[in-house]
Amino acid sequence: MRIFVVLLLFPSIRAACPDREPGLHPWTPGHRETHRVTIGPGQRVLLTSSATVHSIEIVDGGKLVIADTNQPIVLRTKHILIGNKGELHIGSPVCPYKGNLTIILYGRSDDTDVAHSYFGRKYIGVVTGGTLEIHGEKKLAWTFLNRTLHPGQTNETNYYFERGWGNRGVIVHVIDPTTGDVLHFDRFDTYRSKDESRRLAQYVEAVGDGMIMAVVVNDEGSNNLEDLAKKAMTKLGSQHFHRLGFRHSWTFITVKGDSSSSTEDHAIYQGTKASSEAQSSRVFQSAYGDHFTITATSQWMQEAEWTDWFSRDDERGTGDWEKLADIHKAFPDRTCNSPLDIEVETQDGVPSNLTGEIFYKIDRSYGFACLNKDQPDGMCQDYRVRFLCGKLVRPQATITIDTHSNTSILELAEDGSSWRAGDTVVVSSTDYSMHQAEEFQVLPCPACAPNQVKVQGKAAHLHMGETVDGVDMRAEVGLLSRNVQIRGEMEPHCYGSEACKFFSFDTFGGHLKVERGFRAVHVEGVELQHMGQQSMGHYPVHFHMNGDVDQRGGYDPPTYVRDLSIHHTFSRCVTVHGTNGLLVQDVVGYDALGHCFFTEDGPEERNTFDHCLGLLVKAGTLLPSDRDSRMCRDITEGAFPGYVANPRQDCSATSTFWIANPNNNLINCAAAGSEETGFWFIFHHVATGPSEGMYSPGRTEHTPMGLFQNNRAHSNFRAGLMLDNGVKTTEANAKDKRPFLSLVGARYGPHQDSDPFKPRVPALIHHFIAYKNQDHGAWLRGGDVWLDDCQFADNGIGLTLASGGTFPDDDGSRQEVRNSLFVGESENRGTSEPDSRYWGPGGPDLTGRTLPRGVDFPIRGMQIYDGPITVQNCTFRKYVALEGRHTSALGFRLNNSWQSCPNNNVSDITFDNVPITSRVFFGEPGPWFNKMQLDGDKTTVFHDIDGSVSEYPGAFLVKEDNWLLRHPDCIDVPDWRAAICSGHYAQVYIQTRDPANLSMMMIKDEYPDHPLVLEGALGKKNHYQQYQPVVMLGKGYTVHWSGAAPAEVTVWLINFSRDDWINVGFCYPRGTTFTIISDIHNRLTKQTRKTGVFLRTLQRNKVEHSHQNRGYYYWEEDTGLLFLKVKAHNDKEDFAFCSLKGCERVKIKAVIPKGSGPSDCVAQAYPKYAEMPVVDVPLPRKLSLASQNKVTEHFLEVRLESFNTRFFHIKEDSAYAEVNGKKMYQPAEGVQLTVIDGHRGNVLDKKSFRNSLLLGIPAQIESYVSGLKDESIVMITSKGRLVTKGPWTKILQQLGAEKNVKLKDKLAFVGFKGNYKPDWVKLVTDEDKAKIHQVMPIPVVKKVKL
Repeated sequence: MRIFVVLLLFPSIRAACPDREPGLHPWTPGHRETHRVTIGPGQRVLLTSSATVHSIEIVDGGKLVIADTNQPIVLRTKHILIGNKGELHIGSPVCPYKGNLTIILYGRSDDTDVAHSYFGRKYIGVVTGGTLEIHGEKKLAWTFLNRTLHPGQTNETNYYFERGWGNRGVIVHVIDPTTGDVLHFDRFDTYRSKDESRRLAQYVEAVGDGMIMAVVVNDEGSNNLEDLAKKAMTKLGSQHFHRLGFRHSWTFITVKGDSSSSTEDHAIYQGTKASSEAQSSRVFQSAYGDHFTITATSQWMQEAEWTDWFSRDDERGTGDWEKLADIHKAFPDRTCNSPLDIEVETQDGVPSNLTGEIFYKIDRSYGFACLNKDQPDGMCQDYRVRFLCGKLVRPQATITIDTHSNTSILELAEDGSSWRAGDTVVVSSTDYSMHQAEEFQVLPCPACAPNQVKVQGKAAHLHMGETVDGVDMRAEVGLLSRNVQIRGEMEPHCYGSEACKFFSFDTFGGHLKVERGFRAVHVEGVELQHMGQQSMGHYPVHFHMNGDVDQRGGYDPPTYVRDLSIHHTFSRCVTVHGTNGLLVQDVVGYDALGHCFFTEDGPEERNTFDHCLGLLVKAGTLLPSDRDSRMCRDITEGAFPGYVANPRQDCSATSTFWIANPNNNLINCAAAGSEETGFWFIFHHVATGPSEGMYSPGRTEHTPMGLFQNNRAHSNFRAGLMLDNGVKTTEANAKDKRPFLSLVGARYGPHQDSDPFKPRVPALIHHFIAYKNQDHGAWLRGGDVWLDDCQFADNGIGLTLASGGTFPDDDGSRQEVRNSLFVGESENRGTSEPDSRYWGPGGPDLTGRTLPRGVDFPIRGMQIYDGPITVQNCTFRKYVALEGRHTSALGFRLNNSWQSCPNNNVSDITFDNVPITSRVFFGEPGPWFNKMQLDGDKTTVFHDIDGSVSEYPGAFLVKEDNWLLRHPDCIDVPDWRAAICSGHYAQVYIQTRDPANLSMMMIKDEYPDHPLVLEGALGKKNHYQQYQPVVMLGKGYTVHWSGAAPAEVTVWLINFSRDDWINVGFCYPRGTTFTIISDIHNRLTKQTRKTGVFLRTLQRNKVEHSHQNRGYYYWEEDTGLLFLKVKAHNDKEDFAFCSLKGCERVKIKAVIPKGSGPSDCVAQAYPKYAEMPVVDVPLPRKLSLASQNKVTEHFLEVRLESFNTRFFHIKEDSAYAEVNGKKMYQPAEGVQLTVIDGHRGNVLDKKSFRNSLLLGIPAQIESYVSGLKDESIVMITSKGRLVTKGPWTKILQQLGAEKNVKLKDKLAFVGFKGNYKPDWVKLVTDEDKAKIHQVMPIPVVKKVKL
């Protein structure tokens, strides 16, 4: 019956396999380079052996089939042209080619043959009506590494087990002799229980014969050890276990059932102050042919540690004496009798050997002494000491397994049995450098499981094979070998090409190109090597202007390329040009020049890239976006004379996936290393090249995004994912000298049917993973771009969401990230490279690791740029700032001149292993932040909706020195350089013309001493300027200029809801006259409609009665201030910057007298128009610890105030300290110290010292402070007339105040007793009032120095 079924199927098998088709004529053309082959009408030939010919052309019904034989076939030709009705068949979908076929395309770029006008040279070309069917053997294209591959030479530790205190007893490991893997282990506390001894005997008995056993004693294992267990070990081959004594060290390795294989060691315990060790080791051979060594160690080891710093004496008297005997007497539990070493430094942390002073004695047994008489200036500095003390011994047991071979086992996530001996695979980098990708050759491995492959060699770098801190960081493993190969024959060196300026190797490879109107093209299971050319239009796989190639275009089955390996290519991987509906699936692109997966002109839509992998993508010369900095400067073809390249703006965009139209699908793809970017969505304002005219201008900027889900990007320089920029679609000219297709700005706002007048359609990015990208995990600029369930780890900056600079181009849209994970510095520490500039301490444990940029680069998780954005239900993990590296979970764009939106909303945030001090950082002058003088640096703000960041639900986080946004109850957060505030906030854009190069000073009437100076968002040479402050609504402001006021000022009301308002006084010179109107500008239609006029009034209060069609302005020449009220009269959407009717504006045109000086009216305006600060929106109440589910870390709110109050002629002093809402008033004149536990935040004590005690030698306050516990927070207020000079002020310095502070009558001080100075230490002193209101992290933790 089975034979009958096979006979029935045999005709269909023959029909499905093209080389078994009846009527084929065997063909053996031999080897002759001059042989030009044409397969024409009626010719159906079967190539059965290797051949060399000049060229092959298949036309007019001709058909070439490659025989599937047991012998390899090598076909060498300059080109294969598949003409109209011509066909080339290699296997079929149901009968894949199983033999070994290599098609070699040979020839040079300078051959004398005439090149084809469309295909050029060295090609496989498919013209209109042609058919190309290549179906190689089905193999796993790529998968993930499922077990981490560690770097190693021929000796590698692949298992390490360690135990110490708390793991007492006998520890047994059972190890598989075929692999060296630990199968299981257990611990038996034979000190505590005889039951444990019996359980040990049963465990040993249950282990199967042939298994390797490694056994150690940790701490103590003899107390309840019974004969049954002793006999079991003796049976295994032990000679010492039966006489094990108290705390003896013992190790034993054996093969169960072969006692002669045993090795053993035993050492007697030497007491608490001496070490002892037993160690056993043995080499075994695995079933893979490799060797591995098992080493077991049992020991008592002694260590040493430094004591705390001590300062029992100071420099007064004869000198500074810090003797060991005195210190040990005072602190017997914190020092030792016989130190191993001593260290001495000043109270400021300067080592003693750097002070230049002469010391009487520095000795570990004596201590330290500095005599005043020995010093040139007669006085020692104040020193402190610490001692290195030996610790009591501690137990440690270890078991290690080291492999010895020059092979590795790759454990895969999927069945890799289709990968065979001799195949080549590539393992991607899982670090910042894409160059850590490594190639390996597969070896035979009969013992390997289906998901394992054995490869030649050891890894030079770490390749992760696991999820790390919640982020899937598994390396991709791609197959490079296929049984059908198409490759270019290459010269040994570069020749005769402009590309030789940049490449030493020949870049004139082969290429495969498909012309419009082909009959059928399906290519799968093929390896393409040395393909592509550094010239336009010649790529490894190139679909050129094909239109629709799926069912929509009449292709059934639809066109596809899949299961391809494209490697060591010279120009891209797969190019989709003017083609729609193509399936690119399971394609591996490796070591390519220029964009790898490339969509070209802009009209390409509905193409699907499914499960494609690209890695090691390098710069090429073809387009500006392909080029690196050197190429960008050297290649000026197409530029206008005088062009000077700006590489980071014009070029430098090499990407693994270059997507010129958002309506394409990217699913399950990996961009595992490019010179610049993994995925880049770029926009062609109009279609370019041969696609010109295919769509209306601006269409792609509004086209909804196709599927983008389950993609990943790592080991890229600029970003894992970019959604930004366009390409220049005009030729170079005098106005814009940049070459055609240089990078330019563009804004993305997806809408239904690509029509900006129809509803918005959010671009959805789902489950995107970005890790180890040097600059950004993702940079996304546009309208509605929404991320969900994404993961970002170990990027310089995890994610930046950018709108449009000044405005979101798509007003009412927003960007958001939800349900996502951000990891700052994961357990993937990378591999140290020789002389690496990017290696240093990091992560919560401060171990060495690779770093994304410089060692002091401020790593950020979520970077807030302009907005509006929403960050909701996200977790931030392992962001830990160091002193000198401002790492933070949430941060802001550095050196930002653009706007900051108060509608940047953050909620439901979880912090995991992120110190509260590292949650947010607003920036400070210094490396990377520069001077913090750009406008956007000064106006940063976001809204903490539920208090999950600040602990104050509904609060706004603002920059600490932006007094336009502050009120009297705002709380400083010194560690963040921020303040927690409340209020109603919006923005005004103040546009100016004639001139446009001024600095603008804006002052809130409530805080005239704290102006905000803005330089403008645009360059000083621009024809207009724009200032973009965030303001508190319902307040009064004045505006002043660094020169004569601008002749034209336009005030845009941004984020104003209906009836929101502010009052503004603009400074102008005397004699100025005004014309003021209001209008509404529709940014979508570019139309402006006048809505009203402003009339002059002589009564300032009448300004308050302005209406939409009629307003009033008040011009006060005495002060030079033009007062008007700007108010919104229309509704707006939640996230819109402008109203539903458009942007409401007030336009001021002024005629300014010639020769007028700077329009700075501050001296005239204040104090005349100064107002008492008022809190309009009460500050939210702080969340309780219970509501935060926290017990370890939180903010402690403190308020200190020392002030005078007056009632008519009566003056009264008052002072208090407030901790978490509880006020403690100072009862008497002098100073009051309030002491807080720096670990728990509770008030420990408060103590007052009258002025009489501060005069002379203030022994009482000195003694009190000296007796306080280290790491205490000390708050000081003053009442009455403060003693501003004298020895008592050194107490302030001891608690962290700067030296030589000039005290005034009133003092508020928050200090810290300890050997470091936290960021929140603060001193305020004034004649009438000193106030501090801030939060501090509890517990107080020292920030480690970089």
